[in-house]
Amino acid sequence: MITMRNKRYGQSWELRRFTLNNLPIRYKLIVHFLLISILPSIGLGLLTNWTVDRIIERQITDNTLQLIGKVNKSLETYVENLQNMTYFISFNPEVLRFLEGQSEADHFEIRKFLQGFTTLYSEVAGILVVNSQGDYISNEMYARTPEKLTAEDWYKEAVRSKGIFKVIGHPHQRNVTTHVSYKDSEVVSAVRAILDPDTQQVKGVVLIDLKLRVIAEAAQDVRLGKTGYLTVLDQEGQPIYAPPEPYTDRIPLERMNLEGSGTYSAWAGGRDLQFIYRVSPFTGWTTVGVFTMKESAAEMREIRFYVVSFVFVVCMLGMTASFYLAHSISRPIVQLTSFMQKAQSGDLTIRHWSDRTDEIGHLGRKFNAMLQQIGRLLSLTELQERQKREAELRSLQAHIKPHFLYNTLDTIHWMARRKGADDIAEMAESLSKLFRIGLSKGNDIIPLSDELEHVRSYLQIQHVRYQNKLDYTLHIAPELQGVYVLKLMLQPIVENAIYHGIKERRGPGHIVIEAAEDGGLLVVTIRDDGKGIPPERLAQLQRQLQSAGAAAAELPSPKPEPAPDSADGKGYGMLNVQARIALTFGAKYGIAIQSELGRGTVVTVTHPLIRENNVRWERINHE
Repeated sequence: MITMRNKRYGQSWELRRFTLNNLPIRYKLIVHFLLISILPSIGLGLLTNWTVDRIIERQITDNTLQLIGKVNKSLETYVENLQNMTYFISFNPEVLRFLEGQSEADHFEIRKFLQGFTTLYSEVAGILVVNSQGDYISNEMYARTPEKLTAEDWYKEAVRSKGIFKVIGHPHQRNVTTHVSYKDSEVVSAVRAILDPDTQQVKGVVLIDLKLRVIAEAAQDVRLGKTGYLTVLDQEGQPIYAPPEPYTDRIPLERMNLEGSGTYSAWAGGRDLQFIYRVSPFTGWTTVGVFTMKESAAEMREIRFYVVSFVFVVCMLGMTASFYLAHSISRPIVQLTSFMQKAQSGDLTIRHWSDRTDEIGHLGRKFNAMLQQIGRLLSLTELQERQKREAELRSLQAHIKPHFLYNTLDTIHWMARRKGADDIAEMAESLSKLFRIGLSKGNDIIPLSDELEHVRSYLQIQHVRYQNKLDYTLHIAPELQGVYVLKLMLQPIVENAIYHGIKERRGPGHIVIEAAEDGGLLVVTIRDDGKGIPPERLAQLQRQLQSAGAAAAELPSPKPEPAPDSADGKGYGMLNVQARIALTFGAKYGIAIQSELGRGTVVTVTHPLIRENNVRWERINHE
């Protein structure tokens, strides 16, 4: 099942790839240009947008944390002043006598001393000193009821802190008020217990109220964007300062690290808000910058607008350029295709005219040259066909005469037999066989027995002509009875041996023809005991035979006519045979000649061993 699914998937993939390859070139070019122009632009736009978003977010966070740090520094300064005031108050001798419960303590001097702090530091709303018996002294603050202040929560918180200065935030339902009647939400309280250095017993507590106005002045002047703001939270997450109309009444503390700084996003007050916070290690307060995500992304929207505009312009330019380039490249190709279709339909007069110098222009010029060459080849083929028909007609006409001739010779042969002229009858019969085998029904490859019969008829005619001056012998191995050879291969060599060897010697001469197999080749040897060939002429003839064989093997025409090799015509027949053998079977086959002056000549013909009568010479030549 898996194999079938894989095969189906492979076929589907092959079909898709095949379909893509079959798209017109203009569409491929358009897709290519769009891919190399639009996709990188979109990728660059997305990368730029992401990078700028990260940079702006980091810059906003860093700048907001810097502003929060400055606000925390101001708040720490105010709180540090309050802490220093508690130290100064605890060291005052009159205050110490009051805390120890001594009646001689000058309350007026204490109030005057405390009044100096409120005068010097305008952010202080009031200072209250309470001893362990519940008595108190203040310049601006007093108890609402006669109940002892040692029962107040703020007093107990100071006692639990064991002399450590602590800011406790907004007062809540305490039994202390001021002459100015500050609301609980308008002041922030800080306390510190004064301990006996020896017993570590609590002598009393110093309560200082800080005006919320100074905190608001430090925080409200910081604007985060258009509507963002700062708020200050105590250690329990309760707001110490918040603007009049905050985005949310409760800051989500779940994702805050109350010992450091950070930033996070949360859904609060029906808005998607961004929070950036920093905790003051001195006061324990957390200053939080709050602004909406939409406002924080205002600059990003502007940058995105420019990026999108850039990508849009690049895409439009890329599409325009891709369509133009695809059209400029595909249009001449389509035109050339149209011309090729017309040429395919048979109109070879069509031409592609263009002054382009690029590859398409070069292709058009090659197309024109191809059509011209095809026209010339067609004209040449037509001419060759016409010449071939004419040659066949001439050949047919030429064959009529040999047929008439050897039919007439047959008639002479039978007439001589009837009248008892046997020598005339044998001569006519030999001449008739000579012509009949020479014609061979137009075949170039004939049986070796027919070729030897042809040579025997020729030798018999010459034997009658020269009477007792010529004698001959033919030897053929029995296994070579069925081989085939090139027609008229031996008669020119025998003729050359008679006219230039036997005829020139004194006394009778003898010619021996032998055919044998040697190394898978047919070797035919023609020997005569004639005059022989002079060494100079023999060397010249050997060179001519070699040259004729090499030249014939390189000729493109299957039946070249070799030129005469010498002025006297000696050896012309052998050169003709050499050229025919080399042309038909290759340069490694042919004639070799050896001769000794006064002793005779030996001609060796090397021929391929052909045992099938349907073998063509082209096949043997390729082998």
